[in-house]
Amino acid sequence: MLIVLALVIGAAFGAAAHFALPGRALRGAALGPVGGAALGALAWTALTWSGLGPDSVWVWLVSALLPAIVVPLALTALTRARTRADQQTRSALGI
Repeated sequence: MLIVLALVIGAAFGAAAHFALPGRALRGAALGPVGGAALGALAWTALTWSGLGPDSVWVWLVSALLPAIVVPLALTALTRARTRADQQTRSALGI
């Protein structure tokens, strides 16, 4: 049941990254929170399956820091890719 906290923490970091980074109009509003929640849940699941319990600080630390680090990097990369693709489309269409 404590995995729900990892989901909420990941979603909060994802939402914060979405609103803090430029280019919000080029990506979906749910991409950051859903990505953060998925990363938090995956980290929690992997660490608990490896034998660590919810009383271990590593489970909490990794499931909170992984979304906080990976989601901003992924959103930045996706925004740059979208900008590049839009520019190529505009030039191909002569706009």
